[in-house]
Formats: sequence, structure tokens, C-alpha cells
Amino acid sequence: MKYKSLFFDLDDTLWDTAHNNKICLEEIYNDYHFRPYYPSFDEFYEIYMPHNLLLWAKYRNQEIDRRTLILERFLYMLRPMGIHDEKYVYNLNRDFLKRTTTKTKLIEGAIDLLDYLYPKYRLFILSNGFREIQSLKMINSGLASYFERILLSEDVSIQKPHKEIFYYALKSTNSRRIESLIIGDSWEADITGAQNTRIDSVWFNPGNEAPKGRPPTFTVYSLLELKQIL
Repeated sequence: MKYKSLFFDLDDTLWDTAHNNKICLEEIYNDYHFRPYYPSFDEFYEIYMPHNLLLWAKYRNQEIDRRTLILERFLYMLRPMGIHDEKYVYNLNRDFLKRTTTKTKLIEGAIDLLDYLYPKYRLFILSNGFREIQSLKMINSGLASYFERILLSEDVSIQKPHKEIFYYALKSTNSRRIESLIIGDSWEADITGAQNTRIDSVWFNPGNEAPKGRPPTFTVYSLLELKQIL
């Protein structure tokens, strides 16, 4: 087999971030009584999510730091309510993150695929997510036992798609570039980063989006299609 080390993204590649986080945000909306300010959760979510995605893009590009990301994703929603207290926002964010660790919905086919891959390959997680929640999400959703190690952008203070985190992943796992494969859903973080580092990649593309540059090594539209490659 050409590949020996498989580096998986976690969020929205294996762990269903879109679904799980939306459930948590709806709980926050109800428990923190946001209804007087946002008449429906859908209205709240339609404002929050684009802003949150923009902040994550800036975080990936090192335009903002973790503190700014954590503060601004909720302050953006709270300022119109007259709330500017950073302590309140930190507590809200902590509550939100804690709730996410209890959600266990996975992308369809995740466990089936990992059962297939586990005996044949070295499996790693390579994620931009926060240290205090990624491990708990994996443990609670049944993913942790499949992976040899979790590699986080916080380990090297730099996020995907920057080359340094991919070099760090290879070096710290004693993996050869030509025997490694990056697997992820984010064109910007996973595919661009892999291409810049000359590592083969699989774009998990369930939305059938058009490539945003040079095509990756492989594209799959469901996780189980990886069985045809590996």
C-alpha cells in the first residue's frame, strides 16, 4: 500500500459539527432567554453562523487570535442586547463548548470506515479545534480508540492551512510525506494546506462543491467512498 499514515480532520469530516453545534446553539438560545431580542432561533442562527465562519477564516489566516475569536463570535450577537461584559461572554462560551462535548452525532459512515481502516493504517487527527474539547468530543462519540494521536494547531500555535502544522504532523508522527494522506472537508484548511506541503489529499465534498483551485489527489462525496481508494 502506498499510504501508511492517514491524517483526518475532525470537524465536519468525522464529527458532525454542523448538526451538533446547531443543537447546542439552540439550547443556548433558549436557556439564556434570547427570544426577546431574536424572535426565533432561525433568525439568531442565520446571523450568528456567517459571522462565526468569517471569524474562523480569519483565525486560520492568523488575522485574529483565539481570544478574539471566542469573544467576537458571541459579542456580535450580544451587543444589540446591550451586553458588553467579557466575563459574561467567556462564561457563555465555556458553557457552549462544554455542551458540544456531549453531542455525539457523526458523519454517516464514520465508524464503518474507521473499522475498515484501523487494522491497515496509522490514523491521526489533525485539527484546528480547541484542545479542551476535541479529545472529549472524540471520547464521547466513540472515535478516540481508532486514533494513535490527536494533533492540534494549538500544539504549534499555527493553524491549517499553513505549512508548519503539516510539517509538524509528519515529523512528530515519524511519517513520510509520500506515504501520508490528508483527509478533510475544508478546501481552505485541508486541501490548500496539503497541496502547499506536497502531501496527497482527499477532499470530503458531500455538498458537491466546485474545486477552488488545483484539484486534490482524490475527491469523495461520502466517507465510505474512501474504501475504494484505501
